[in-house]
Amino acid sequence: MFRYIVKRVLGIIPVLLVIITITFFLVRFAPGGPFSSEKQLPDEIIKNLEKKFHMDQSLPVQYLYYLAMISGGDLGPSMKYHNKSVNDIIGETFPVSLRIGFLAMLIAIFIGTTVGFIAALHHNSTIDYMCMSFAILGISVPNMVLGPILAVFFGVYLGWLPVANWGGYSHYVLPVTTLSCYYIAIVARISRGSMLEVINQDYIKTARSKGLSNWTIVTRHAIKGALLPIISYCGPASAFIITGSIVIEQIFGIPGVGRHFIMGAIDRDYTMVMGTVILVSLLVMCFNLLADIAYCLVDPRINLHEEK
Repeated sequence: MFRYIVKRVLGIIPVLLVIITITFFLVRFAPGGPFSSEKQLPDEIIKNLEKKFHMDQSLPVQYLYYLAMISGGDLGPSMKYHNKSVNDIIGETFPVSLRIGFLAMLIAIFIGTTVGFIAALHHNSTIDYMCMSFAILGISVPNMVLGPILAVFFGVYLGWLPVANWGGYSHYVLPVTTLSCYYIAIVARISRGSMLEVINQDYIKTARSKGLSNWTIVTRHAIKGALLPIISYCGPASAFIITGSIVIEQIFGIPGVGRHFIMGAIDRDYTMVMGTVILVSLLVMCFNLLADIAYCLVDPRINLHEEK
């Protein structure tokens, strides 16, 4: 497994380079620029700013400057936030997004798999229909609708929870709940379909013929195979949920990294956009690798050593 992990880690480098290259030229070709504003700056100031960020050079030269800079782990200075680097901004905002995303993903996995497995084990019953109805509702109602509803009901009407600013643990409840609902619904549907497929396999029928109880069949035999599609989904999904949702962060006033990514795109803050894209790309690739490793832990039949 160690050899496989090393190969995958080394494979991240060329993939990340392709992503950086495509993103770099896409943001440069977008209309406008980081120094465009309603208040026109003097030409001399604009020239000095462009010189500072090497924007007075050709695009290939700018690209090489950027590669040289990030090779040392420096994501560059922000073009909009004075005296702040992209590393500083991500260092301040990413832990907030990490905590919210991590809690939301844990809740989604626990509740989603429980609901999905219960629905599968009571296939075509009232319980199954109720579980899947709630799952469809969770998928259908977007965060931009669910968030304000929860904020108004629990924050304004009942006054139980804070709906703005950022502080103690009580501030986590509404955004984590809002963020996790969609993923709970997705995981529930995946786990239901996966469990239905597994319990119809021949080895499960053999276990039933031996007189094993349903609890033993599910916990010892069925659940491991049913977890594989869930792991496959939760790998990349974890990366996106951890980097934050701009809708959630805007509704509840959360200073997360997703909010800065959108504001960077609006303000044409090239280095901020590039930094967040690199962060998300690394997270997606790392979580995919962790998902592959989890396959082996859940199902010993999968052998990563056979990967070529």
